[in-house]
Amino acid sequence: MAIFKYQGTNIHGNRVRGKVVALNQGDAERRLSNRGFRVEKLFNVSGGLESRLAFIYQRVKSRDLVVFSRQFSLLVSSDIGVVDALMTIVEQTENPRFQSIITDVAFEVNGGSLLSEALRRKGEKIFSNFYVNVVAAGETSGKLDEVLSYLADEMEKDYDLVSKFKSAMIYPAVVLCGLGGVGFIMMYFVLPNLTAILEETGATLPWATQVVIGAVNFFQNYIWLIILLIILAIFSFRALMKTDAGRLRIDSLKLRLPIVGKMYKLIYLIRFCRSFGTLLKGGVTIIRSLEVSGEVVRNRLYQKLIQKTMKAVSEGDSVSAVFLTSSYVPRMIPQMMSIGERTGHLDSVLEKISQFYSRELAEKLNNLGAVLEPVVMIILGIGVAIMVAAVILPMYNIATSF
Repeated sequence: MAIFKYQGTNIHGNRVRGKVVALNQGDAERRLSNRGFRVEKLFNVSGGLESRLAFIYQRVKSRDLVVFSRQFSLLVSSDIGVVDALMTIVEQTENPRFQSIITDVAFEVNGGSLLSEALRRKGEKIFSNFYVNVVAAGETSGKLDEVLSYLADEMEKDYDLVSKFKSAMIYPAVVLCGLGGVGFIMMYFVLPNLTAILEETGATLPWATQVVIGAVNFFQNYIWLIILLIILAIFSFRALMKTDAGRLRIDSLKLRLPIVGKMYKLIYLIRFCRSFGTLLKGGVTIIRSLEVSGEVVRNRLYQKLIQKTMKAVSEGDSVSAVFLTSSYVPRMIPQMMSIGERTGHLDSVLEKISQFYSRELAEKLNNLGAVLEPVVMIILGIGVAIMVAAVILPMYNIATSF
């Protein structure tokens, strides 16, 4: 299949332009004619330079997947065929890379492949194992429309969760970046002139002033070294993230951070409970559900815990047994999971747990601004106090001594 751009007029004589997905140019003309369009220009954009560059450099964002999932579920539940639904979505998608991927998926499905297989082959870097497994469960059970609707709901919840966390962190991030910018200007342009005046007086300077003068001189003389160290730190961090031990250490550090560490923990637990419960509800086996849920969590510490759980389950133990031994999992979760296992309603229990912790996380995010504001004010106060003690007071003393 290919994507075609068209220009023409509709039945009312109004100018129209857009995109259409078709097998070839003749098929595209036929589809547009069925809509009442009179085509004036029609050209294939699938293999063009613009499409290739967009495929290489443009990212498919979480929001694109959320919108796709919602549109797909609505179209399939309206008794529209999978291929026609995919082709309709392509025409409404603005991301060229995502358009190309959906088009390839539609071509595979049109050729007789299962939707889950097409998603795995053509969109392996876009559609997660969780997504593919849920779709496969829907195909097996014959309830693809229900599964897609449920999947769209879960993806929207996860997207809202991450968006709220990012929004809550914008204020402190902007303040800290502003402080960094002001600090650079002060250290490189303002303070050198002020400290030069203080040194020329020959007066005995307080220790705070001497420290600031030493810091300013080091900053001016070795700014190249500071920039080099920052670059090395960035590359070292990236290299560390690519190793298992480094990733495990950083993921563990995230959970121990003040204030936001508890929020990270809640996000990981909500993701696990939500994905594990969704897969179980779709009929996926416990071992496979645990494996896929571990990938969704994206934290090596919890992934290792889930791997231990998989081993325990394969040996005949319960899902909750390993979770009871972990200090990174609240006691309520394995206790509730144990009840769910005994009653045969583990999927419903996991959904209740995710809802409970989602409310707790939302409350913490709402209060995050109130918690961080005093911290930011303290940092600002310390910066102002240093400036006053090291620069302003000595200059004032010199001025009043004459």
